[in-house]
Amino acid sequence: MRTGTDTAPLAVVAVPGSRRLRLFTEAVRAAGMAGPVLLPWPELAAGGVRVPPGALVRIDSPGEDHETARLLRGLDRAPDPYRVEGTAAFHAGLRAALDRLAGAVADAPGARLLQDPGELAVMCDKRRCHAVLAGAGVPVPPALAGPVAGYAELRERMSERGWGRVFVKPAHGSSASGVVALATRPGRVRAVTSVDLVRAGAGPELYNSLAIREYEDEADVAAIVDALCADGVHVERWLPKAGLHDRVIDLRVVVVAGRATHVVVRSSKSPMTNLHLGNARGDLAALRERMGEAAWSGAMAVAEHAAECFPRSLHAGVDLLLAPGWHSSAVCEVNAFGDLLPGVLHEGRDTYGEQVEAVRSGGFAPRGAAAGVRS
Repeated sequence: MRTGTDTAPLAVVAVPGSRRLRLFTEAVRAAGMAGPVLLPWPELAAGGVRVPPGALVRIDSPGEDHETARLLRGLDRAPDPYRVEGTAAFHAGLRAALDRLAGAVADAPGARLLQDPGELAVMCDKRRCHAVLAGAGVPVPPALAGPVAGYAELRERMSERGWGRVFVKPAHGSSASGVVALATRPGRVRAVTSVDLVRAGAGPELYNSLAIREYEDEADVAAIVDALCADGVHVERWLPKAGLHDRVIDLRVVVVAGRATHVVVRSSKSPMTNLHLGNARGDLAALRERMGEAAWSGAMAVAEHAAECFPRSLHAGVDLLLAPGWHSSAVCEVNAFGDLLPGVLHEGRDTYGEQVEAVRSGGFAPRGAAAGVRS
């Protein structure tokens, strides 16, 4: 059933010239619609944007744009794009910008949102997202509650829980930036991470690296964790992952309008499976055959259950851990902007085409502006 949304103008908050904007624009035009009105992220980050009356507003990622990052963090000059630190300030600026957007949508007659700013803010906070999922009964890895002051407290709390292995994640990070897979045993510690630790005059500095690094000097591991904790961390128990073709795997599942549509198998020889770290897409057909349809359907149901926790948002990227033997799965993250999967199709549509179709067909009902970003 058509809802009339296929005739409403589309607008998108995006980074000008970005690949995401190009792919979404192509999907909109392929559906026979006029290209979306661009609401530039730098303008929203600097103060505000004007939303066209009657527009359906989609929010894309503000990432990979130095000027937007500078404005959201309230800095006089662009931050070093390779530095790990600063995620807490970025998230605070993101929340404020989303609040301004909600106000601009409310002021534009007939305008509606395709994602809820409050839900996006929760998805971009790993601690809050984990709590929402757990509260809804979504299977998630066990996690430490509350803040962690530093490495010494982390080790103490791991000992109290009987955990020898954990993932330490910046609470507001993305793309594996700053993530540490930490394994401990008496007399030994080992951290696998994308962090390049540089000991500078003013203190340790953390830089993103595309090469996975290992640290076994406890002083180095402590320096990394202490620096991460200053911005806030989310600590999860390190659950074993299923393997395929001699690699560990997990899944990125894009859920659009409540349906798991696009799936990528991420395979790695390290604990980090993010594809930009030199990892590879696994064989989806081989995985489904190995799992069997019952186990596969159960895993997709878990991903859809996670997305149900954010009912006012058109789509979400769910990172799904499969247990060895395929008997269970757990959600480690829900990504607000996890839909960039070039070349992955569902019924002939990429993730952006799927979103356009869901709105046009009435599979997703856009909402009016929310009251603002929930704290």
